Amino acid sequence: MHWERASEDIYIFASDRYAQVTASLIVSGTVGVLIDTLPFPNETAQIALFARKRCPGGVRFIIYTGHEADHVYGAALFPRAEIIAHEMAREILIERGFAALQRVKEQSQEFAPIQLRLPTFTFTTGSTTLRLPGKTLEIIHTPGHTADCVSVLLHEERILFAGDTVMALPTIVNGDPEQLKQSLEVIGAMQLENIVQGHGEIILRGEIRDTLRRQVNYLDNLRSKVQKLIDAGGSREEARNITIEQCGMPRVLLNGAVVQLHVANVLTTYDRLIGAKKPARAEPQAAADKTKPRRAARKPATEKKTSKERGTTTRQPVAREASGEKAKKKTTGKPAKASKKSKGR
Repeated sequence: MHWERASEDIYIFASDRYAQVTASLIVSGTVGVLIDTLPFPNETAQIALFARKRCPGGVRFIIYTGHEADHVYGAALFPRAEIIAHEMAREILIERGFAALQRVKEQSQEFAPIQLRLPTFTFTTGSTTLRLPGKTLEIIHTPGHTADCVSVLLHEERILFAGDTVMALPTIVNGDPEQLKQSLEVIGAMQLENIVQGHGEIILRGEIRDTLRRQVNYLDNLRSKVQKLIDAGGSREEARNITIEQCGMPRVLLNGAVVQLHVANVLTTYDRLIGAKKPARAEPQAAADKTKPRRAARKPATEKKTSKERGTTTRQPVAREASGEKAKKKTTGKPAKASKKSKGR
C-alpha cells in the first residue's frame, strides 16, 4: 500500500495488491472519516495505525461508496465506527455479502478474521449530509457502476471521492451504462478541484473535463462496436476481439488490469444486446383465435385490487434523518454531529 496527502487533513491510500483500489481518510479535529477501506487486512491495518496517529479520537465514520468487497472488508478493523451507505448497499450485503465472504475465507486464510459490517445509517434520497467541525461531506447517489454507488463531495475543498463511479476504466458488468453516463454528467457539472477515483490516480482540476468525456465516449463506443458486430452476425467469442483501444482507452491503466475489465464489459454488453434482440414468445392460441368467432366476454364481478396486484409495494424504504427528512437507523446509537438534514437531488 502507498499513500499521499491530497490537502491538509486529507490522505489517500491505494492498494498495491488489487487494481489500485483506494481508500481515503479525512481528519476533523481529533476524529476521522474513512471513505471506503482496502480489501486486504494487512493493508487496512496500516491505515488503522496511520489513523490512530492522526486522529486520537479514532475513526468515527466509514462511508461505503458501494457494496463490493474491495471497499467494505476493511471496516472490520474499525469496530466502533458508524457506517454510512445507500440503503441498497445494505440490502445487497444482507442478500449476498455474507455468503460471498464465506467463499473468500474458504479460498484464503488471510480473510479468516474479517467480519462483514453492515451499514448502520442509510439513505434513499438523492443525497445526505454529514457535518463535522470544518468539514461538510455531501454523500450523493451516483448509480451506474452498480445501483447503490455513491460519491462524497467535501464542500470546503471541492474534492469528490467518487468511488467506482469514476475509475480508470468505466465498468458496467453489474451496472447500467446509461445510468453511469448520467452520473458522469452530473459530476462534470460540479466545478471540482480534484476527483479521487475508486481505482487509479487522483484526477486534477485541469484533467477532469477531458477524463469524464473520454469515459462517456468509451461507453458509447463500446455499445456501438458490439452492436455492429451483432448486426453482422458476429459471435460472442468474436466480440472478444474488440480491443480497448478501439473503444478509445489505453491498455496501460491500472498496470494493465483494464484489459481484463474491458473484456468483461464487452461480453456483458454483447449478452445484453443479444437478450434485447430476442423476439417475445408468441401466445400459442393467438393464430387460432383469429379464425374463431368471439363470444361476448362475461364481465367478472368487480373486485378491489390489492397493492400487489396493482404492481405497487407497501414497503417504503426511508433514510435516517440527516437534515430534516425521514431516516432509517440500523442501530440505537446516533452519529455524533451528523447533520439531521437529507436533501434530494
